[in-house]
Amino acid sequence: MGLRGVVTRKPSSTQSSAPRTEGHPDISFCPKAPLLPPQSSQSSKMSTFNIVVFGGDHCGPEVTSEALKILRVVERERPNIKFDFQEHLLGGASIDATGEPLTDEALTAAKNADAVILGAIGGPKWGTGPVRPEQGLLKLRKEMSTFGNLRPCNFAADSLVGISPLKADVCRGVDFNIVRELTGGIYFGERKEDDGDGYAWDTEPYSRPEIERVTRLAAHLALQREPPLPVWSLDKANVLATSRLWRKTVTRVMAEEFPMLRVGHHLIDSAAMLMVKNPRALNGIVVTSNLFGDIISDEASVIPGSLGLLPSASLSGIPDGKSKVNGIYEPIHGSAPDISGKGIVNPVAAILSMAMLLQYSLNLPAEAKAVEEAVRRTIDSGVSTGDIGGKASTSEVGDAVAAELAKLFSEMR
Repeated sequence: MGLRGVVTRKPSSTQSSAPRTEGHPDISFCPKAPLLPPQSSQSSKMSTFNIVVFGGDHCGPEVTSEALKILRVVERERPNIKFDFQEHLLGGASIDATGEPLTDEALTAAKNADAVILGAIGGPKWGTGPVRPEQGLLKLRKEMSTFGNLRPCNFAADSLVGISPLKADVCRGVDFNIVRELTGGIYFGERKEDDGDGYAWDTEPYSRPEIERVTRLAAHLALQREPPLPVWSLDKANVLATSRLWRKTVTRVMAEEFPMLRVGHHLIDSAAMLMVKNPRALNGIVVTSNLFGDIISDEASVIPGSLGLLPSASLSGIPDGKSKVNGIYEPIHGSAPDISGKGIVNPVAAILSMAMLLQYSLNLPAEAKAVEEAVRRTIDSGVSTGDIGGKASTSEVGDAVAAELAKLFSEMR
């Protein structure tokens, strides 16, 4: 298959469609929504949201502290919104305190919450022994049924284009959202460890319902834009049986339930090359399996220039505003033990994760857009951490974003 993949179906001429990128490398599929809605999305009814906070390990508590500053501004400026924060241990911190990476008490609190905030987990201290921080996170995802992981790839501010490792004419205008299936596939399949015989194996099971629900999530996100965005499905259908089921299921669901959307398929290796050569060709919604999504989203994270800029959300349902959708909101970067405690970690990814929390779990789109705009204004004003060329500390960036957010809320009144 060539780099462009195979577009299996296009919307009919009577249906809304997004512009095509083939042959037009400087056209974006994702025209950004207005940065600042005209008014709050919150009604006059009092809403109290229960938020579980897992600071995690190393730099996790540092960036989480800055994220909470943002929610406290929302609470202060929106009298009808209240947050009940409950702090719990996860990962290495939980292993040190309890011997478990995730206690039953913490898990129950997370499952009953409106949303979960996570800093970062793991580190060399806990190694690869029988009890590991990552086991707690995998259990949390599985028990909360957060089947869809969202990782947007774009530039938080236009001024950041210059720090991308890709040339500006290649990366400017990149704006796609990777939807990774998160609770199935090879990470949850049967496996055999090497017990001395020099032989190990892993299995990648997928069921039709697992693929259907993540496809519907991707389609829902595509329909939130006007015109609707294209959906790009990534697989390895020329080799893997699970990928053939994946492609067949995605194609059917999109044709039967979302005929107004354009859908295309790429082999994962071709998509990996395309992401470097012409990433705008993937603008829209990218949906893929657990393993492929883990890898391709890390590749995509390099485009904006720093892991400290990119947020993520792991959702337990489709955020259509009709029912509660719990989720785990966290920066995509790790626990960064080499720089934690020095006040130099970039908190922007954690802060932008709060925009996703407001949007998807709390159904507060105006407040979410205000957070994104506050981040943009802060970066464009020159306040940033060293990883993106600034001199500000972690807390100084958090304070600056909080101040900009307060100004924005005043403008929205």
